[in-house]
Amino acid sequence: METKKIKKTAAMLSVLGMTLLLSACGKSSSQSSKDLASNQKINLATNAELTSLDLSKIYDKNSFIQIDETCEGLYRYDKNGNVEPALATKTKISKNGKTYTINIRKNAKWSNGDPVTANDFVYSWQRAVNPKTASQYTYLFENIQNANKIANGKLSPSKLGVKANGKYQLEVKLAKPTTYFKMVMARETLYPLDPKIVKKYGSKYGTTSAKTVYNGPFKSVGWTGTNDSWELVKNSKYWDKKAVKLSKINYQVVKQPSTALNLFQSNKLDLINLVGEQASQMKNNKGATKRPLAATEYLQYNQRKKVFKNKNLRLAFSLAINRKQLVNKVMQNGSVVSQGFVPAQFAKNPQTKEDFAKEAYVPNTVSYNLAKAKKLYQTALSQLGKKQLNVIILAADDDQTKNVTEFIQSQL
Repeated sequence: METKKIKKTAAMLSVLGMTLLLSACGKSSSQSSKDLASNQKINLATNAELTSLDLSKIYDKNSFIQIDETCEGLYRYDKNGNVEPALATKTKISKNGKTYTINIRKNAKWSNGDPVTANDFVYSWQRAVNPKTASQYTYLFENIQNANKIANGKLSPSKLGVKANGKYQLEVKLAKPTTYFKMVMARETLYPLDPKIVKKYGSKYGTTSAKTVYNGPFKSVGWTGTNDSWELVKNSKYWDKKAVKLSKINYQVVKQPSTALNLFQSNKLDLINLVGEQASQMKNNKGATKRPLAATEYLQYNQRKKVFKNKNLRLAFSLAINRKQLVNKVMQNGSVVSQGFVPAQFAKNPQTKEDFAKEAYVPNTVSYNLAKAKKLYQTALSQLGKKQLNVIILAADDDQTKNVTEFIQSQL
């Protein structure tokens, strides 16, 4: 299965992750700089290699985390999950809700010293929706004027509803009012790019630390595109560098949970994710913290292949997977069964106050029902003119993902 932007899902799980932190690293946010450790470094692990540092092309969780730590957009999320200004200083929304006029900080710079300008956003957004870029997140732009036609190759990227009014003002035209558009602008794919550097490296941009520039609190150092360890160092050009306390984040790829635990216990890692039996055995450890995440895990279908265009087949796969067994027996990390794409307790209907996940739930699509799954599968085979199907699942190679993939394989 190729990873493409397909919105149909088979197995959906709201992830309620658990992390274990060393108490020596924990400091109250109210403490002054005098109380901080003299060595402001932290050692972290990621469970898979990075795919890219090109924010228009990334698609995996680990690469998104790197972009979050090294780059910044118009908006960002605060500690409570609410959107707040980052590079935006003032936003004016037209009465019809379709035009956003955004003033940008004049003191923001790239790590190479170039100023961050409104045109950097225009360039980044046009590049992202350009079919030649092959971004998997073009749907984030779908409410911007002409975005869908551009993504489908019917219009030039220059026709996207965004323009720079001088160096420090961005104007965005929407196809329809979008009350959550500030939240969209907080997503990494809508961050700016330095056109000079992207054009300099061309297709090589973002393939190494050295061939990328950064406008966030840190900059990446030492990632060659293939190695398993690198550093994030404090960005001296960041506009709000005084608020950044850490001087360095050391990263390494650790795919086996047992290896991560050993490194943690030997003080070589300062935080790890507990999964499977580890989570079950250590959930009462005083250093264990259970943190709900606004994240959903799911399967994507490559609908360029005819078989996956069949609704009955997709629904059969969905109903054949026992999600309760998956989260309780395989993952064991606090994850819960999801009713859809949106995690529970993530958003509420402003009028009714009902949880959006519950409100958007479509009955008989994600509940385990093997008998119905078998009937749907036979119907799909008949419609497709096939006697059987062989399906390939593309997945990461860390231990936890392997266990999940093997479980799904056993269910299908």
